[in-house]
Amino acid sequence: MNSPEGTADLALPRATAVAETRIAAPSYRLPVYIVCTVLALVTNYLLGKDVAWDMLNYHLYAGFSAVNDRFAQDYFAAGPQSYFNPYAYVPYYGMVSIGMSALAIGSVLAVAHSIILWLTFELAILVCPTEDPRSRLVFGICAVALAFVNPILMQQLGSSFADITTAELVLAGWLLLARAVRAPHAARVICAGLLLGAATALKLTNAVHAIAGVAVLIMLPVPLRGRMRHGFGYAIAVGLSFLVVAAPWSYRLERMFGNPFFPLLNGVFHSPEFTTEPLRHYRFIPENIAEALWRPFAMIDPVNMVHEELRAPDLRYAVLTALFILFFVRWLRRRFARPRSEPVQSNTESSAHVLAALGFGLAANWVIWLSSSGNSRYFLPMACVCAVVIVALLFRLFAAQPKIRNYILAAIFGIQAVQLWMGTEYRWNPTPWDGRWLTIAVPQRLATEPSLYLTIGIQSNSFVAPFLARGAGLVNFSGGYTLGPDGASGARVKQLISRYGPHVRVLLTGERLYERADLREPRRSQVDDALAPFGLRVDMSDCATITVHGLPPELEFRIVAADAISQPAPQQPRDTTYLVSCHVVPDNTDRSAQIARHRTVELVLDRLEDACPQLFQPRRPLTEYSGNVGVRRYGNTDLSAWVSNDGVKFRQPIRGDSVVYVGREADWVRAPLRLACERRNGHYFAKVMDSKEGS
Repeated sequence: MNSPEGTADLALPRATAVAETRIAAPSYRLPVYIVCTVLALVTNYLLGKDVAWDMLNYHLYAGFSAVNDRFAQDYFAAGPQSYFNPYAYVPYYGMVSIGMSALAIGSVLAVAHSIILWLTFELAILVCPTEDPRSRLVFGICAVALAFVNPILMQQLGSSFADITTAELVLAGWLLLARAVRAPHAARVICAGLLLGAATALKLTNAVHAIAGVAVLIMLPVPLRGRMRHGFGYAIAVGLSFLVVAAPWSYRLERMFGNPFFPLLNGVFHSPEFTTEPLRHYRFIPENIAEALWRPFAMIDPVNMVHEELRAPDLRYAVLTALFILFFVRWLRRRFARPRSEPVQSNTESSAHVLAALGFGLAANWVIWLSSSGNSRYFLPMACVCAVVIVALLFRLFAAQPKIRNYILAAIFGIQAVQLWMGTEYRWNPTPWDGRWLTIAVPQRLATEPSLYLTIGIQSNSFVAPFLARGAGLVNFSGGYTLGPDGASGARVKQLISRYGPHVRVLLTGERLYERADLREPRRSQVDDALAPFGLRVDMSDCATITVHGLPPELEFRIVAADAISQPAPQQPRDTTYLVSCHVVPDNTDRSAQIARHRTVELVLDRLEDACPQLFQPRRPLTEYSGNVGVRRYGNTDLSAWVSNDGVKFRQPIRGDSVVYVGREADWVRAPLRLACERRNGHYFAKVMDSKEGS
């Protein structure tokens, strides 16, 4: 493969002339690793324990379900996330289950997470353009430091999230691909494929990194036939590794649902127990090219819901964009101004080629990731690659002006430090390192008597599963992904209710259930309305409270009738959350009078979806009822739409948006209305068009 003329900075090496060089002296590798680990430990300790929403919703339950067969007794216990591959969460669950202290668990996780910084150092010295050990050390330390100041990485250090641990597999795979670009070897390519396949099986969001790895392989300094052979071997390795790691869990999903990737890809496998509508979470995906091009700069702003739910300002992607532009301009100028025969040192040539491969792969990865999720929690391995590429470009662009390079690095670190200090949220629910990770006081009866718990809430509270009686089952049927009494899902729920009866209980967040006269939530009437489709109601004579210490009370968004007035909840300890559980009994109330009302609500919400299909996705979720209010939740767009008091409305609760009014219920019943709908900067809008606008 011949080098284009005048491209010394990114010159392609002659395949026959490249030899593997010694990357770094072992004498300073170990100290760097130790410093990285100590840095992770100190950061984790200072930030405190993180009892994240995802941990409460499914992280702990996932590890628990991986080592305990829950398919026979649970159903959507943690919502759709119940059926994601759980094996990455087994170590976390294991440490919680044996009673390790919270600080010990966080420290073990932080040590494991620090490996991502080790791999960043290895990747950095691979692309360093000099053989000088001291220069390599400085180069690597700069890259590690730039990778560390990633607010998303700092948020997850020592937490229950599996993003960093699976990102380490991805980054190790990309490190092997980079080594293969420097010195082609089939074993490196195959091992990289095995690592990336395993990472994808453990967390499917890593698939974008495995796909983008092909862009790195395109830069292999071998003939076209050799690149095709390496690419084929890479694809086989990715597929084989994915199958081996995913097979045990996929086999169980196939037997249960007829879909080995349930609930994903259900448009292909058509399990009757989940929607077959396309699933695509639009929360952080740009709606147009202009927004996509602006995203690196939008990420500088210290506001939430840009590339993650929390505030996580990140300067590095804007810096990388600017450096790419500057480098390209200089390349164009030198292409015509520099003599063609200018000599280039072999190490500089080979490291430049590795840098070009990483840059090409990073660009491809960015495009795929931004169009598929845009969530920076899923971009952690490439964020480390980004740090390496930034440092490499700075060292190359300003090789003759080291002072300018150092000033720029100092400015980058200084600005990012200010962002980290003033504009970043580091924990979802920061709590002290006291005691165990979770301290849960479960009443004796609930800890010894196996019951079926029907849970209500967007937060499934599945984290209590390991603390309930052995043999207890959970079904999250309301508040998240709604499960109704009809169809295959309804049959599953009814079968479990019949099997556990009369030991069936309801479970939801709150110290106790309140009557309507109390003007406080959670209300008994709302719970009874949720249970009514299954012919059940609450037995108020048999209620118990589970106390969770070390967890701040959680705010939930509830859709209630406009005339419902709630008083402030009574004061409770700021480090305590309560879960109330009440026995449920058969309900023989005649609800036939509500059938007509429900049909009207269904008609209105169906017409609303059809008027704005781009807003309300996936289509036709089940409707939940509370009194005369009917509400649907749309997972793709985070919207809730409801009908109440002769009004049709929707809202995006996660962004705190205002309620959008889209007409009277009576008008929607008479005929479908025309709506003008749009998504702008992550927010959704709609308005009713008059007859002139409609024409």
